[in-house]
Amino acid sequence: MSEGALLVSSTHVPLPDPPAMMVRLCDHLKEHAEVAHEGETARVTSFYGSATVAADDAGLSFQVESSSVSHLFVMKSVISEHLHSFSDGETLAFTWTGDGETGSTIPYFREMMVLGSQPLTPRMQRVILKGDAAFYDAESFHIRVLVPPRGRRPVWPWAAPDGRTMWPKGEDELLARVYTVRSVDLARGEIALDVVVHDGAPGSDWATSAEPGSVVGILGPGGGGMPPAADHMVLAGDETALPAIARMLEMLPEGQRASVRLEVADAAEAEAHRLTVPAGVDLEWLSRDGAPAGSTDLLETAIRGLDWDALPKHTQVWCACEQATARKIRRFLDKERGFARTERVSVAYWRIGATTTLAD
Repeated sequence: MSEGALLVSSTHVPLPDPPAMMVRLCDHLKEHAEVAHEGETARVTSFYGSATVAADDAGLSFQVESSSVSHLFVMKSVISEHLHSFSDGETLAFTWTGDGETGSTIPYFREMMVLGSQPLTPRMQRVILKGDAAFYDAESFHIRVLVPPRGRRPVWPWAAPDGRTMWPKGEDELLARVYTVRSVDLARGEIALDVVVHDGAPGSDWATSAEPGSVVGILGPGGGGMPPAADHMVLAGDETALPAIARMLEMLPEGQRASVRLEVADAAEAEAHRLTVPAGVDLEWLSRDGAPAGSTDLLETAIRGLDWDALPKHTQVWCACEQATARKIRRFLDKERGFARTERVSVAYWRIGATTTLAD
């Protein structure tokens, strides 16, 4: 493949009502990607690549394009997962042809070994993993960590012919959590993860009890990287966003102006993080003073309280926190401040009461 050439894969999916499925799929994908209708076809564009979808009397045809095997796999997997989810019990049978054939192997899966785990702050645990760190992509912050049941030989996920990721069940079921890669040492093959510690969270329990020499799997990296360049940046979040924001502060170009708002449990936690704050960055810690995470409006109030009229027109906002708070902030940015989707990120890293969360 020549430099800059795209990988291409295609499939045709037999369906009883192709136009209805196309509308349902595109309406859902609008929440995660750009969807443009071009005559009888639609084009979906995301961080991972693009897909063209067209309906005929027998089904839907897809052509997916991406710059890497891993990103191509993600595009195919997302399409396949949603088609099966929306099929209302109908059995779908199809396979992909073209570039990116990996058999049952997931191209962005790695097996890693726990090198060590130690407290970073009173409420943050740092876990060091060792193995093939060559997967690292500075533009993508997140990986999914897969923890096998204690005492059992791990059974890792695999790729189905239709592009879906298949997961072990029953006694082999994996604990899966998404974390930000805090730092990478490519020469040593090590990656560092910072995990929020709180009672009753399975990911937190794993991080604090992870034994050196134990094995985990990782999938990724995935999206969620540095916001696009802008005259001013607003970076905000709670503890779960701290590793990502800490990386962003280290990556800011010299002279970059930014407003940073970080919600933590208390002043002691803020002090323990010892973040390096570049010149031109206004950092404010928001302390809950004993209130449970997700129970206050500290972050929303702080973002609303910025002097938006004084900020440059070209301002980028990145915020990650509890789901309900993220939605309120997104509504404020969109409805009250008129931000375009390309100018802001307000994403849920966790949800109160959820047994499966994006990040503990």
